[in-house]
Amino acid sequence: SVKKLEDIQFRADAKKIYVIEAIDGELITKKGHYQTQIEFFESDVAQDILKIVVVNRYKDAPPAISFVKGFGLKKGAIASSVAHDSHNIIAVGCSDKEILQAVNRVIENKGGIVGVHKEERHELPLKIAGIISDKEGSEVAQSYKALNDFVKTQLESSLHAPFMTLSFMALLVIPEIKLSDKGLFDGNSFSFISPF
Repeated sequence: SVKKLEDIQFRADAKKIYVIEAIDGELITKKGHYQTQIEFFESDVAQDILKIVVVNRYKDAPPAISFVKGFGLKKGAIASSVAHDSHNIIAVGCSDKEILQAVNRVIENKGGIVGVHKEERHELPLKIAGIISDKEGSEVAQSYKALNDFVKTQLESSLHAPFMTLSFMALLVIPEIKLSDKGLFDGNSFSFISPF
């Protein structure tokens, strides 16, 4: 099993980075840019530039880290082991601490969907291959609705379906730019690119 994630610091090698621009209700993304003056990149909630992390769930490996715009989270973090096509763990959040908390809860549950803010947590464990629940359908629907409502109302995501959008941020074959466990991928050139 994958070890708990301990660090997602992202050192700046340049003052400008690529940003995945998520579009509500769409699978495609745009390739944006972000300027910074700091040594370590962290989420910039005011500008909706949030850290996104992909953790390989099949073997221990350093996480891939980048940034995404369009989730609109004002606090907290979300994570999921439903991430097409490889179903690695993917997370987006407003702080490193909460991203780590969400990812590690998915790991503890051996798969699932999680939303966290400080000590508050909502989750839907997916114990079968990290993508299927062993619970009754009505129970799963109720848990998912509560989780989705928490993310949209308490964490203030502007997306209609934040977890659906999250699950496609790692699907490399759909342009324009996505993040896999191996790094940032440009779907137009069909190649991995530097985040800078």
